Amino acid sequence: MTQPVPHWPGRLVSLADGRQVHVTETPKSASDAGKGTVLCVHGMSGAATNWTDFMAELAPEFDCVAADLPGSGFSPPPERKAGYSVKALARTMIRLVEALEAGPVHLVGNSMGGAVCIRAAARRPDLVRTLTLVSPVLPDRRFRRELMEFPLAALPFFGLRLMRRFERVPPENRVAGVVSTCYYDPSVVHPERFQLEVAELRRRDALGYAPVALSRAARTLVGETLRPRRFSLWRAAGQIPVPTLVIFGTDDKLVSPRLADPAARAFRDAKVVVLERTGHVAQMEHPAIVAARFREMVERTPPGIPGDAARLSPDGVPSI
Repeated sequence: MTQPVPHWPGRLVSLADGRQVHVTETPKSASDAGKGTVLCVHGMSGAATNWTDFMAELAPEFDCVAADLPGSGFSPPPERKAGYSVKALARTMIRLVEALEAGPVHLVGNSMGGAVCIRAAARRPDLVRTLTLVSPVLPDRRFRRELMEFPLAALPFFGLRLMRRFERVPPENRVAGVVSTCYYDPSVVHPERFQLEVAELRRRDALGYAPVALSRAARTLVGETLRPRRFSLWRAAGQIPVPTLVIFGTDDKLVSPRLADPAARAFRDAKVVVLERTGHVAQMEHPAIVAARFREMVERTPPGIPGDAARLSPDGVPSI
């Protein structure tokens, strides 16, 4: 195995509403030849470090930023419970793009982060040049044994107790469990990378807000699944005008690759790919492949594509 890429340096970014979001970043492009900013959004129980290898594949051609969602990683938690909803998190990512003065960005999301990116792109397409979704959480009511614990984690009080009990499990065991669940082949994780993830988890444990964030994330995902179709993520997907790449894994235990066909029909301008021998985090398991597919989409995207001003009402309010 080659040595793993060190995690990128991070900083806190202040938003217009006074809140702060922690991001990690690759060095800025040294010339004007850069192809724009890539903003990456992680999934439930994840962090900005989920994008380290993917960002390494794209830098310095692109300026890459990965965000810790509020209450995850090193971003302070929302002040109110409603701040954990997918819509609220999408608004936070919109404010982050504005604070970074980086728009329009290439928006990239994994799992729950994919749901957040769908809501953000539907609400503010003018800030998005392209959209890339890796195993995005889209409403799917078909029973899956691996997801039986989600409704329990979403329950008031009980879900929080469950997450606090989970936090008492040694960090090494928790990281190993996530790798086993999310990777098709856990052996691709370098031993040094594994230890880096354990160290990062210990640091985040010391902040004390992870159990609340996890239980709230489970609740918002269940809520998105049960939301009526006219308000659902599927409807939001159909309102996104920018080029979209959607990636699924054949061996994903959390998001079914059977969603590939409905996703191809839902998005206006989408390329849908199902990767063989791939789990839930293709950007971590096969970063070079995901980066190559991303580049293909960007190269096909005409300059000046973002922004669909016609979708804004006369007073400038987005239609969703």
